Amino acid sequence: MINLILFGPPGSGKGTQAKKLAEKYNVLHISTGDLFRKEIGDESELGQLAMEYINKGELVPDRVTIDMLRAALERHGSTFGVIYDGFPRTVDQARALDVLLEEEDDEIDLLISLQVDDEEIIERILERGKTDGRADDQDESIIRDRIAVYKKETQPVYAYYDAMDKSMTINGTGSIEDVFNRLTETIDQVVEVN
Repeated sequence: MINLILFGPPGSGKGTQAKKLAEKYNVLHISTGDLFRKEIGDESELGQLAMEYINKGELVPDRVTIDMLRAALERHGSTFGVIYDGFPRTVDQARALDVLLEEEDDEIDLLISLQVDDEEIIERILERGKTDGRADDQDESIIRDRIAVYKKETQPVYAYYDAMDKSMTINGTGSIEDVFNRLTETIDQVVEVN
């Protein structure tokens, strides 16, 4: 069993790699973006609560996000493990995730950060913007702002898990397959995967 956080700035390839890893290791892939879309699409109580904040242009509180995560784990079970993609985004969320896992007598095994330099990230996201049509992926200043927010608010999560000897960094550049191979080699060396 493995509980892995796949970490990195926007455009580092977390989502692509998390899907591939979840398939290889037969674990649940949890993306906070997907969680939000599901709860909102289902018009669940949590989804409606999240929309109240989103409609006001406010961040959805950690408590609501954690409750969505708890609901997803209860729906799918986590007997084989989970790859968390895009979560936790803050140290407070990391602490809340640890508490949630402790309730199940479980813990995060490893956080792997994909290291990609800012200019490469900008190129990747601009390219993605051309294909998916997202306006925010086509504006370099918005992309740079997102990278800055990541460094200020999310990067400390790495240090939080590093203090427990649970953080590692790998090179996130190269082909999808190259990065995937680096990830699997790291996971297989560090975590006992069933």
